[in-house]
Amino acid sequence: MRQHALIVDDEPQMLSIIAFALETQGFTCETKPNTTKAWQYLQDRSVDLVVLDVMTPTGSGVDLTRRIRGAGMAVPIILLTALGDEEDRIVGLEAGADDYVTKPFSPRELALRAQAIVRRTQPVRQQESVHLGPITIDADMQRITWDGVVIPLSPTEQRVLTILASRPNQDIPWRDLLSEGWSTTDQVGAHDMIKTTMYRLRRQLERAGIDSSCIQSVRGRGYRFVIEAS
Repeated sequence: MRQHALIVDDEPQMLSIIAFALETQGFTCETKPNTTKAWQYLQDRSVDLVVLDVMTPTGSGVDLTRRIRGAGMAVPIILLTALGDEEDRIVGLEAGADDYVTKPFSPRELALRAQAIVRRTQPVRQQESVHLGPITIDADMQRITWDGVVIPLSPTEQRVLTILASRPNQDIPWRDLLSEGWSTTDQVGAHDMIKTTMYRLRRQLERAGIDSSCIQSVRGRGYRFVIEAS
């Protein structure tokens, strides 16, 4: 089954370039020139991926990312930005984006990254649930619950929490989180990307009434998920 992508950019030529690149990797594409029309589209249709320009005439792509996450939509989001400052990219990741691509970019690289991120977020079938104290990772339904309450997480947050919870009370190095969580070994900006995801993940736990201190930073090494298994 072909994956369906929503592309949002105010430049018609950019929309055409991105759509063509994604279609070569098996996507079907819907294009919108601004965030207002993109949000309207998302009210009526489900998509497998959103490729979103940070700046559009009707609003910020980062704001739309927050709106998508606030509505509980777990669709993978790739932000496109012409901004070179790393802080601007971190803001996008903190808002809930799963990846970012800086303009100018290689259309083929974007398409391959899109394909990889969608593949990583597809439900995994025929796997049993994992129970660890109050936490349950349901691979088949692609959700994580704490004492039976679903924790609303983005695909990246869900992936990272699964990695942490699968090795309770163990130090998990940065490179392992990067490799398993983002399917890359490229360490440029990796520490900030992981730190931002951990920050978001802790906030989501707190919003669900969970003590976020279960995720501990191990200085100079990585992170540890501290919990008593039942």
